[in-house]
Amino acid sequence: MLPEIDRILISRDEINERVSAMGKQLSADLSEAVREDGHDPLAHPDRVVMVPILTGAMVFAADLIRAMPMKLSLRLVTVSSYPGQSTESKGAAMRSALPPDLADRHVVLIDDILDTGSTLRLVSDLVSEQSPASIRTCVLLDKPDRRTHDVACDYRGFSIPDEFVVGYGLDYDGFYRNLPDIVALKPDAFA
Repeated sequence: MLPEIDRILISRDEINERVSAMGKQLSADLSEAVREDGHDPLAHPDRVVMVPILTGAMVFAADLIRAMPMKLSLRLVTVSSYPGQSTESKGAAMRSALPPDLADRHVVLIDDILDTGSTLRLVSDLVSEQSPASIRTCVLLDKPDRRTHDVACDYRGFSIPDEFVVGYGLDYDGFYRNLPDIVALKPDAFA
């Protein structure tokens, strides 16, 4: 373990188990939604679009979609809210164009962490303008005590206290994304 790690909050085994369960539930729910549209989920893979919010959600999204035994497409979007060495959100800002082909599709927004809600609110509002069949939100971590925007959280991996965490795709100044566990850093790691 790296010396700047204070403790493991969520182990890789807990993450794997929860992400697998979330993938199965999402698959079941999305397959049902496509059937309700009058389509065969296997014959119409264009009906489901997963939209990971990069860069933080890349590890989570990769594991999540591998746990979904269905046809789906993947469109990426980049949003920034924690630039550089910041441990506080500076507000969400789009860093890439939103996929233009989301109309009449079941869209799942995937994010690493839901805290203030500004990122999911921004992306959800922009996706809504394209008139999708549905919008679902799927987050690995939820910090409900930090919420400042009213935003839906349809699929939640874990609720955690208001603490800055890294690992499993989450970073501090571009580092620690590769850690397999979700960890808290020692206070002097931020100095």
